[in-house]
Amino acid sequence: MVDSFGRFHDYLRISLTERCNLRCKYCMPEEGVDLSPDGEILTTEEILRLAGLFVQQGVTKIRLTGGEPLVRKDIVEVVKGIGAHPQVEALGMTTNGITLERKLPGLIEGGLNAINISLDTLVKAKFQLVTRRNGFEKVMSSIDAALNSKAFKRVKINCVVMRGLNEEELVDFVDLTKDRAVDVRFIEYMPFDGNRWNDTKFVSYAEMVGTIKAKHPGFRRVAEMDKKSDTSKAWKLEGHAGQVGFITSMSNHFCGSCNRLRLTADGNIKNCLFGSGEVSLRDAMRAGASDSDLLKIVGAAVMKKHAKHGGLGDMYGIAKSENRAMIRIGG
Repeated sequence: MVDSFGRFHDYLRISLTERCNLRCKYCMPEEGVDLSPDGEILTTEEILRLAGLFVQQGVTKIRLTGGEPLVRKDIVEVVKGIGAHPQVEALGMTTNGITLERKLPGLIEGGLNAINISLDTLVKAKFQLVTRRNGFEKVMSSIDAALNSKAFKRVKINCVVMRGLNEEELVDFVDLTKDRAVDVRFIEYMPFDGNRWNDTKFVSYAEMVGTIKAKHPGFRRVAEMDKKSDTSKAWKLEGHAGQVGFITSMSNHFCGSCNRLRLTADGNIKNCLFGSGEVSLRDAMRAGASDSDLLKIVGAAVMKKHAKHGGLGDMYGIAKSENRAMIRIGG
C-alpha cells in the first residue's frame, strides 16, 4: 500500500468504539457528541476480516484505539483474532487505563505486546477536572500492573500538554521515569472538532524541552533511539529507568515518513488523522463486496493521501477544517 509520495503503509490503527468511560476535554466536546448507532459500528467479524486484509497487504503493526477500546465486550476476542496473524509483529492498544488492570491477563494471552496509557496529570483533583470523571488511582494501578506483567518492552504514557492545565507538570512526568521503566510521551495539543483548540493553549516542543532542561540540564536528545517512522522524538535523563518522547504534530510534523492508515469504529478508512476525506468499507462489506473489491477501495484511498496534514497546511488550517471529534477518530 504505497501512496503517490512513495510512502509505504504498514501500520493500521483500528478504532473499536466511539464510546468512552471518561470525558476528556481535548477529546470530547463539553456538550457531548452524537455517536454512531450501535448498528453502524463494525462487528467482531468485520473487524477481523478487514484486519486480515490489511495484514495481507503488508501491515505488520496494528494498534487498537477508541473511544476507549476496553469498553467493548469482545475486546479479548478481537485481540486474539488479530494476534493469530504471525505477520503482526506489534499489536498495541491505547487505553485510558480505567479497566486495564483486570483485563490485562486475557489481553496479554491473546497477543497484546504494546500498551499506551493516557494520563494528562499526576494530580488527583486535576485528573477529575480534565476527564470529568474519577479514576486516577485505577489508572496509576494499571500502569504498575502493565510494568509488573513484563509483557511489554516499554509501557508508554501519553500526555497531551495544554497551557493553563498541565504544562507545569512536565518535570513531574519526567521524574516519573526515574524509577519506572516508562516512556512518557508529551503530545502537542492538536485541533479537533469541538475541543475548543486555540493557540494560547498550545505548548510547543521547543518550549517543553526548555522547561524541562531548566530543571534538568542533563536532559538530552537520543536520536539513535528513533525509528524511521516514529512519531516520537526520544529524550532521556542519565540514570533514569525510563525515557521521554515528544510528539510534535503541529510544530515539527513527521508527515514525510507517515506509514499509518486509520479505520474508524463505523468502518471508514481515513488516510490521515487530520483529513476529513473518508471512504466506507463497512457499507461495501455489507453490500457484498469481495476481498478484492475492498482492497481496490483501500488502494484508491491511499493514493488520495496528501503530503502533509490532510492538505490543510498548518495547525490554523486544521483548526478551521471540519473533521470528526477525536473520540470518533481514534487518535
